[in-house]
This record gives sequence, C-alpha cells and structure tokens, in this order.
Amino acid sequence: MEERIVTASNLDEDRDNEYSLRPQRLKEYIGQKKVKDKLKIFIEAAKKRKEALDHVLLYGPPGLGKTTLANIIAMEMGGTLKVTSGPAIERAGDLAAILTSLNDYDVLFIDEIHRLNRNVEEILYPAMEDYALDIVIGKGASAKSIRLDLPKFTLIGATTRVGLLTSPLRDRFGVLCPMEFYENDELKEIIVRSARILNTEIDEEAAYEIGKRSRGTPRIANRLLKRVRDYSDVRGTGIIDLETTKAALELLDVDKEGFDSIDNKILTAIIDSFNGGPVGLETLAYFIGEELDTIQDVYEPYLLQKGFIIRTPRGRVASDSAYVHLNRVKKPDRVSGNQSSIFDK
Repeated sequence: MEERIVTASNLDEDRDNEYSLRPQRLKEYIGQKKVKDKLKIFIEAAKKRKEALDHVLLYGPPGLGKTTLANIIAMEMGGTLKVTSGPAIERAGDLAAILTSLNDYDVLFIDEIHRLNRNVEEILYPAMEDYALDIVIGKGASAKSIRLDLPKFTLIGATTRVGLLTSPLRDRFGVLCPMEFYENDELKEIIVRSARILNTEIDEEAAYEIGKRSRGTPRIANRLLKRVRDYSDVRGTGIIDLETTKAALELLDVDKEGFDSIDNKILTAIIDSFNGGPVGLETLAYFIGEELDTIQDVYEPYLLQKGFIIRTPRGRVASDSAYVHLNRVKKPDRVSGNQSSIFDK
C-alpha cells in the first residue's frame, strides 16, 4: 500500500513538528467541546479533593488528538506522562515494572489498549480499582501471592476500536470520552494556530480551504499545511493564500472533498464498471488492485462517513453524492451489480 498524504495514521514526517504544534493546556485545545468540558470539570474536582483523576478512555478514529489530550491531562494534574502501547507490553512483568515506577498523580497512557495481552490485562484490574499490584512468587505448592501498593495514578487508554475492548476492562474506566471528527471552522483555527507556531503567514480563506480538505482530522490538517507551506516557499510568495493553497493541493492530488486518487478510483470503479453497484468487497478489491482488508480498514471508513458509498447486504453502492462528485449521470440498472456476487461466492 502506497503512503497517502491524507492518511490519519502517524507518518515519520509528522514527528518533526508534532510536539511543538500540540497544545499544552486544556484552554488551548481546539475542538472536542463535549470531551473538553467533561475533562475540565473532572480535573478540577480531582485537584480540589487532592485525588488522582479517575481513569479515562479516549476512543475514536486516529489523528483526532487522543495523545495530545493525554499530555494535557498529565500537565493539568501536575504529574508525569508515561507512554506505552498495548502491543509493546508483552508480559505481565513489563506492565508491573511500569506501574511500580509511577508516582502520585502520574498518568500512564496506553495507546491501542484493545491489543493488550489478556494475561497482562488482568494485572490492570486491581491496579485500576485498588491501586494495588498482585504478584505471585514461586511455583507450585510453595507459590504465594503478595500485594504491592501503587501510587494514586491515572490510566488513560486510547483505542480506535472500542468494540474490541473486553467488558471487564471497559467498565473500569470512570471517564469515557468519544472523539469526534472536527468541523471545518475548528480545523481552520487549528491551522491558523499551527501556522503561527511555524512562523508562516496564512490568510483565513486558505486556512479554511486546507481544513475543508483535511477529512475532519487535525493530524492531516497540519500535514497538508506543511506541504502547502513548502509549495508557497518555492512557487509562491511565502505567504499562503487561497490561490496558492488550491494549486498546492491539486499537485498533491487532494480534491475538494479531501479524497485522493485511490478514493476516487474506488468511486469510479463502482460507478463506471458496476453501474453504481452493488458490488462485493472482494470484487472491488480485485478490480482496483488493493487488498480487501486495506479497502475495508483504510479507504472505506471515510467514504462511508461522508456518505459517498453505502453498505448493503449485496455489496457497496455509490450514493447520489458520489455521482455529483464525479460528474456522472445515473444509468438504467444493468446486470453488472449481479455479476459482482459471482466473484464473491
């Protein structure tokens, strides 16, 4: 799979300026108003009682600011942030070493928490509920269990697939925060702020245009801003205006909906080759030369979220919005939609 500039996943280039672009305090954080209001109340209450903040679960698509929020929570609580991920904690001893290194009010951030090993996960239960760690020493008849007290810490779990979390783990989080896609105006604010940090001049029309094509995701917005800045420095005046922005994004093959060439290839295949669908996912993957899982997990979610394709029991169907986007006119039904089911049997 080729590297896409509009992917919400973290790319190597994002790490260059990512930390400097992140807000450090809750009042600086743009968007996610419901989550922000909820956290503000709970943080203030915990500090007033001189307690650790209850454990927090952040869930939603990648690139929406889960790691940024974890940094902010640690900063607001006056603790240190320790970062790890579910796949990185392979054994119970790995998690025990991390937990015993924490201090009061520290924040342990576990990304992709849905990928925790089940044996490791069970160590978390008493740690989250009782701030205690149960350790078994020895084997067989001589084995004995001892309990170690842990500092009052906050666990922040982040996941893009909350449905894969086990019920016992999910129920131990006291603060549940669903992360939503950003509005264009919110992304414009983020881009203007990022441009200021990057010492780049940008007008509001250009910032809005970048935000509109950022697929509701701040990570993509900041990435596009940096690429438009490069274009402006080389082929423009160094000041990012609307004309320069449109030219740069056209060069990057990011259209007005935030779609790239692969998104449009999928829509074109459904409409032109299968008369708008329905077409089975396996057939579609074969037709455009991509892996089935890649289409389902990487390309399809945003097309579904924007309402350009529709899932049906017989396969994927292009919506009216897709026809308008590609300047196509609907044709009478043909048998191509039925042909797709032959491939998918």
